[in-house]
Amino acid sequence: QVQVVESGGGLVQPGGSLRLSCTVSGVIFDINSMGWYRQAPAKERELVAAISATETTNYADPVRGRFTIARDKAKKTVYLQMNNLKPDDTAVYYCYGDLWPRGSDQYSTYWGQGTQVTVSS
Repeated sequence: QVQVVESGGGLVQPGGSLRLSCTVSGVIFDINSMGWYRQAPAKERELVAAISATETTNYADPVRGRFTIARDKAKKTVYLQMNNLKPDDTAVYYCYGDLWPRGSDQYSTYWGQGTQVTVSS
């Protein structure tokens, strides 16, 4: 069974840093893009950052220059390094992966359960 599992959230003061990790488990033939969305209370889920199979990256304007996304294909893991965090970054962060699992004939999007990031003094 394919799973996407996030870790690394927590409470941090404004200006601080956190690194989120997201690992794919299960038997898969291939991983296409991976990335992170976030959802703050009473707001819609929004894209934070994404990285393609060729490691092209894409960032939302509010995080560009502060967040960095990277992937380790061998470990089936994607990371989100978050620096200079602001209270507006407070949200549940969700990882996704476009995966081709064994037994399937196509890519499908799999989501993690989410990890809370709280930026507060």
